[in-house]
Amino acid sequence: MSSVSSSVRRIAATVLAAGAVVGAAALPAAAQDGHHQQRPRVEISRVQADSPGRDDHSNRSLNSEWVEITNTTRDGINLRGWTLRDSDGNRYRFDNVRLAGRATIRIHTGSGRDTRTDLFQNSRDYIWDNRADTATLRDDRGRTVDTESWGRRHH
Repeated sequence: MSSVSSSVRRIAATVLAAGAVVGAAALPAAAQDGHHQQRPRVEISRVQADSPGRDDHSNRSLNSEWVEITNTTRDGINLRGWTLRDSDGNRYRFDNVRLAGRATIRIHTGSGRDTRTDLFQNSRDYIWDNRADTATLRDDRGRTVDTESWGRRHH
């Protein structure tokens, strides 16, 4: 009986040791995953750079040009001091805007009344280049949160 009991203990110890080795080997792999770029908490989710129809500089046409910003987390985020910029240096600065969890807000080029879902840059000219541009979203510390590029810029 005692030899069966000691055999069971040896087998159990071997299984536990093997599990510890597998667990230790998995640990560095899991730690490496942290080095991959994570999805931003707030991201540029869509861009409508080329407003439909003729570019006639009407407020309706200007507002058909927009950028959508999405909060990918469950928690609300205050965008106060954040900026949205194009390649030419045009900048929109967010005021006291709270973006709810899993919500999207659209920033239009033209004029209008700001709401929870739509903000307006109050520009009288188009901001986003139809052919090629880059939208850059920065937080209140100036760190780039996300960028979205389209086309090719020729200098």
